[in-house]
Amino acid sequence: MYLIYRCDCGRVLYSKEGNKTKKCTCGKTLNVQKRRILKTADTVALATQAVQDMQEQIYGGSIFRTADEL
Repeated sequence: MYLIYRCDCGRVLYSKEGNKTKKCTCGKTLNVQKRRILKTADTVALATQAVQDMQEQIYGGSIFRTADEL
Protein backbone atom coordinates (compact mmCIF):
# COMPACT_ATOMS: atom_id res chain seq x y z
CA MET A 1 0.00 0.00 0.00
CA TYR A 2 1.19 3.53 -0.78
CA LEU A 3 0.49 6.64 1.29
CA ILE A 4 -0.18 10.00 -0.36
CA TYR A 5 0.49 13.21 1.57
CA ARG A 6 1.70 16.80 1.13
CA CYS A 7 4.96 18.50 1.99
CA ASP A 8 4.98 21.87 3.74
CA CYS A 9 5.94 23.45 0.39
CA GLY A 10 2.68 22.18 -1.13
CA ARG A 11 3.98 19.34 -3.29
CA VAL A 12 2.02 16.10 -3.18
CA LEU A 13 4.18 13.03 -2.50
CA TYR A 14 3.76 9.31 -2.04
CA SER A 15 5.78 6.62 -0.34
CA LYS A 16 5.40 2.96 0.45
CA GLU A 17 3.70 2.15 3.74
CA GLY A 18 6.38 1.45 6.33
CA ASN A 19 8.89 4.04 5.11
CA LYS A 20 9.96 6.38 7.90
CA THR A 21 11.19 9.38 5.91
CA LYS A 22 10.89 10.90 2.44
CA LYS A 23 12.95 13.69 0.88
CA CYS A 24 10.92 16.28 -1.03
CA THR A 25 12.30 18.05 -4.09
CA CYS A 26 12.32 21.27 -2.05
CA GLY A 27 15.03 19.70 0.14
CA LYS A 28 13.01 19.04 3.26
CA THR A 29 13.13 15.59 4.85
CA LEU A 30 9.67 14.55 6.00
CA ASN A 31 8.77 12.09 8.73
CA VAL A 32 6.09 10.09 6.91
CA GLN A 33 4.61 8.70 10.12
CA LYS A 34 3.76 12.22 11.34
CA ARG A 35 2.17 13.46 8.08
CA ARG A 36 -1.56 13.64 7.52
CA ILE A 37 -2.42 10.97 4.96
CA LEU A 38 -4.69 12.31 2.21
CA LYS A 39 -5.20 9.11 0.21
CA THR A 40 -3.94 5.57 -0.10
CA ALA A 41 -3.28 3.48 -3.21
CA ASP A 42 -2.70 -0.22 -3.72
CA THR A 43 -0.13 -0.01 -6.53
CA VAL A 44 2.62 2.39 -7.52
CA ALA A 45 0.77 3.18 -10.77
CA LEU A 46 -2.35 4.22 -8.87
CA ALA A 47 -0.27 6.28 -6.43
CA THR A 48 1.50 8.07 -9.29
CA GLN A 49 -1.79 8.86 -11.01
CA ALA A 50 -3.35 10.11 -7.77
CA VAL A 51 -0.36 12.42 -7.14
CA GLN A 52 -0.57 13.80 -10.70
CA ASP A 53 -4.32 14.38 -10.39
CA MET A 54 -3.93 16.15 -7.04
CA GLN A 55 -1.08 18.34 -8.33
CA GLU A 56 -3.16 19.38 -11.35
CA GLN A 57 -6.17 20.06 -9.14
CA ILE A 58 -4.10 22.25 -6.79
CA TYR A 59 -2.09 24.17 -9.39
CA GLY A 60 -4.47 23.95 -12.36
CA GLY A 61 -3.76 22.96 -15.93
CA SER A 62 -2.04 19.92 -17.27
CA ILE A 63 1.52 20.13 -16.02
CA PHE A 64 2.40 16.47 -16.60
CA ARG A 65 3.26 15.88 -20.26
CA THR A 66 5.36 13.51 -22.25
CA ALA A 67 8.27 14.77 -24.34
CA ASP A 68 6.40 14.41 -27.63
CA GLU A 69 3.66 16.77 -26.37
CA LEU A 70 6.04 19.69 -25.83
